[in-house]
Amino acid sequence: MPQENNQANNLDRWLDSYADRASTLSVSEVRALFAVVSRPEVVSLAGGMPFVSALPKDLLTKSFNEMMAKRGDLALQYGGGQGDVVLRDQIRDLMALEGISSSVEDLIVTTGSQHGLDLLAGLFLDQGDVVLAEAPSYVGALGIFHHYEAHVEHVFTDDDGISPEALQESIDRLREQKRKIKFLYLVPNFGNPSGVTLSAERRSRVIEICRREHILVIEDNPYGLLYFDQKPPNALRSMDEDGVIYLGSFSKIFAPGFRVGYVLAPPAIRDKMVLANESAILSPSMFSQMLISEYLANCDWEAQIETFRGVYRERRDAALEAMAEYLPNLKTTRPAGGFYLWVTLPEGIDSKAMLPLAVSELVAYTPGTAFFGNGTGQANLRISFSYPTPDNIKLGVRRLANVINRQTELIETFGTKGGNR
Repeated sequence: MPQENNQANNLDRWLDSYADRASTLSVSEVRALFAVVSRPEVVSLAGGMPFVSALPKDLLTKSFNEMMAKRGDLALQYGGGQGDVVLRDQIRDLMALEGISSSVEDLIVTTGSQHGLDLLAGLFLDQGDVVLAEAPSYVGALGIFHHYEAHVEHVFTDDDGISPEALQESIDRLREQKRKIKFLYLVPNFGNPSGVTLSAERRSRVIEICRREHILVIEDNPYGLLYFDQKPPNALRSMDEDGVIYLGSFSKIFAPGFRVGYVLAPPAIRDKMVLANESAILSPSMFSQMLISEYLANCDWEAQIETFRGVYRERRDAALEAMAEYLPNLKTTRPAGGFYLWVTLPEGIDSKAMLPLAVSELVAYTPGTAFFGNGTGQANLRISFSYPTPDNIKLGVRRLANVINRQTELIETFGTKGGNR
């Protein structure tokens, strides 16, 4: 990949004209996997793709026809930079399930929640600013923060989520170094990639610390409604309306192809985000917004979310059963919702170096290095159970076990230099 990039640079006659921050753009480890995992013989445990086949296509067709009959001209036209007011009102009902009460005026519709995060990064981050984040953290967010030349400070995270003690220690240390901390970024429910959920007790402590230290919290919550048994604690935003910006998305509870997300922000930040949204894209897609709005108005969307919960619960169980059968000695998280397992490898195995070997065995995963901004994470990998069938999940884990067990044997025979070959 570096050689290909160098060849492209040699052919790029505009190389000297780019802005300095263009040098921060690189292919993520997740995106680099796409070409490989599209091969039908490869079992992909890599990409966090929703199982959209569980959607009732007849209801989508009905929603489309109803929308075009009633609001077709509007759906095909430009809209406002803040988003369709009807959809924003419906989003309030969604957020109420997480304990959030809000005004329609404080919501902004974005082209996916990733776009909302990029708008926030553009508003807040200068070169060298610090973003506090879980360890590990969402690869898409890390790419945005890197592009805006921020420093990501990972804070110790365990099975109960980010540690309040470690958070306070990181803040104190960074303040002593005269570093400027702009915000704390969290995926508190069934996090990507760890699958862990921030406990209720820690939520209140994290909010207390950030309020006292005057640190903004960005709560990214695409998975919160996809719990398997017990509903997670109420959103952080429900605990602090002025200090928390909430990011939501229809990608996981409906379909990612519509590219519709939303941001709930305090009024002053909201106003700036609307201006930034208009500057970037003029307006989010009215077609996508109105089709989702029609679906929410006339279909049993809560029952559909329950269907998704069942689909992903079955796949989570298949993944855990396969891990227990084929890799019983490895530590893995046990998510109560969402899409992911976070696996710790035997000592000496590098998940990034091992990936080509896994692909040769027709299985793919995401190396742990993708989820750290400081180059660490070699000892971990992420398994996504959301898309493959339960049988393919078990097949993929069995293939992965063959690779890991072979690497372990090499290390035991030749030492750490014998692994990953």
